[in-house]
Amino acid sequence: MATEDSVVTGLSGRYARALYELADESKQLDTVADDLRSLSAALTESEELRRLVKSPILSRDEQGKAMAAIMDAMKAGDLTRRTVALLAQQRRLFGIEDIISDYLRLLAAHRGETTAEVTSARALKDDELTRLQATLKEIVGRDVAVETRVDPGLLGGLVVRIGSRMLDSSIRTKLQRLELAMKGAG
Repeated sequence: MATEDSVVTGLSGRYARALYELADESKQLDTVADDLRSLSAALTESEELRRLVKSPILSRDEQGKAMAAIMDAMKAGDLTRRTVALLAQQRRLFGIEDIISDYLRLLAAHRGETTAEVTSARALKDDELTRLQATLKEIVGRDVAVETRVDPGLLGGLVVRIGSRMLDSSIRTKLQRLELAMKGAG
């Protein structure tokens, strides 16, 4: 697990590592990963949920009750529920997205995969995600676990980050480059 230890750092890394170890001990690595992916998708889709987890105004109890209801609606497993409840009690829900990302990185490292963070203007369809994984595997030379995020501000295209390498083919970036080129030409 030496290589897995260097994959995550900081506060989110500590929570993610603790959750990973508990999930590994109880043979729930994939169950927890599925729960976390669902929670991540809900965070992407819901402005209210993002406000809830980042709100310094809501009390621990209010955040905890709201998140418990969300975990019930998602039919999340016990380990995920307890972790989210702990985060609410410790006033650490603001870091949930980083914790999810770090957990998935640990899982990918455990499986010998490379993690690619892919940001798109809209949610990718299953067949698009499959093709993207195959293309990235060809480029990297090993299996690639893809973490997706949606940023409508990209307008179109993708931003792919694998480790320190980044490929930005978003329309927003292309428009920014064109604008800079036009300013230089004028």
